[in-house]
Order: sequence, then C-alpha cells, then structure tokens
Amino acid sequence: MKLANKVALITGAGSGMGRAAAILFAKEGARVAAVDVNRESAQNTASEITSAGGKAIGIRADVSKTEDVRAMVDETIRAFGVPNVLYNNAGIEGESNFMAEMSEEGFDRVISINLRGVWLGMKYTLPHMVKNGGGTIINTASVAGLVGLKGSSGYSAAKAGVIALTRVAAIEYGRYNIRVNAICPGVIETPMVERINQGARSTPPSRSGSGALPRNGQPEEIAHMALFLASDDCAFATGAPFIIDGGWSAR
Repeated sequence: MKLANKVALITGAGSGMGRAAAILFAKEGARVAAVDVNRESAQNTASEITSAGGKAIGIRADVSKTEDVRAMVDETIRAFGVPNVLYNNAGIEGESNFMAEMSEEGFDRVISINLRGVWLGMKYTLPHMVKNGGGTIINTASVAGLVGLKGSSGYSAAKAGVIALTRVAAIEYGRYNIRVNAICPGVIETPMVERINQGARSTPPSRSGSGALPRNGQPEEIAHMALFLASDDCAFATGAPFIIDGGWSAR
C-alpha cells in the first residue's frame, strides 16, 4: 500500500475529485479526514470508506473561514494524528462573466474559497508537519490558471494564485522534508463541470472532445495523480504544476 499508516486530510471530499481521492487514499492504507462544506456529503464519503474496511471521519468546514480550517486540522489530529498528506481540493466555479460585468461579490467569493482556502489549509497544517518531520501537500489548481479563458477572471486569478502559492511553499518548506505540488485538471466529469456546462460562458474548458483525447477526464484519474504526488513514488518532485487535461492545453 502506497499510503500505509499515513494520515490524509482532504478538502472538498464530499463529491467529485475529492471524494475519489478520499476513497483511493483509504484503499492505499491512509486514515482519511474527509472535509466538505456540506456535512452530510463529508460523512457519506467517510461512511463509504469505513463500510469498506477503511478508517475515515467526516468533517464539515468552510475553507474560506479561519476558525473552520483550524478546527478541521485540530479534529484530524485528535482522531488520527498529524496529517502526512494535505490535499487542498475544495473549490467552486464561481461567477462566470466578462471582467467588467463581474460583480465584486462574485470575484471576492471565488478568491476566498479557491485561493484563500488553499492558503489557510497550508498555514494551519504546515507547523504540525514541520514538528512531525515532514509531509506532502497537494493543491488543486486548474488549466484555467495557466491560460486565459473568457468569463473566468476570478476563477483564473485564483487558480494562478494557487500555482504561485504552491511554488512559494515548496521553496520555503523543502528544508523541512515537505513537498508541495499542484494538480491542474482540465475537463473532469464532476458536478462542478455539469453546472458549468449549463452556462454560456464556461469557466474552465468544459466540452467533451476539446483536447487531444476525444473525451473528458474522470475524477478517479485525478485521484491517481494525487496518489502519485502523495506517495514516495514522487519523492523528488516539488513546486510543480502537474497538468492533467487530456491534451487540452497542448492545442
């Protein structure tokens, strides 16, 4: 097992990529703290893991709120110990509008969850990882943080910021045996992409067959990338954005 005796704290674990990662990490031996803003969704993920013989707890937290992030880290430590793996995956698509038409409230909301949430997760987990002798952090960015997309000023800014935070954290904490990487998904079939497809101005690219591969990605494919980054198989990679988009950004 690639994560035997490890503790993994995963945000946005109630659905989509976070849920797939929580289930896979548990199968690979990790004790999982499944965090979601929806308490029932978090607990459902944890229940699925425990029903299969794994160890997990469900935690409700809004990652944009300091008190919630502190509490989710503390609850994880009380239940399982210091996280060896932090997967900052929680995020929203946010308001999709051309820049001058986007509301200030919409911009602030997507920044607070998608960027501030990642920063808070690292801020309150890193000191424990340092004392514990190391760890691995995975941040969910997006191809939208690497290229310009119409209607996505808030989302793209947040995801570009996640990539920048990832690089800074990797440089600052590598001396403490902590690796920090980002995943940049393309079109993955999740509830978020289903919502995006209902709008006229998609935030990330969201149409099937838009990349070199003639299909969308599956949450499990991102989960396997996250597993690689969390495991010793990836021991020499840090500070990098890993693009998993079926070739969309190569076109």
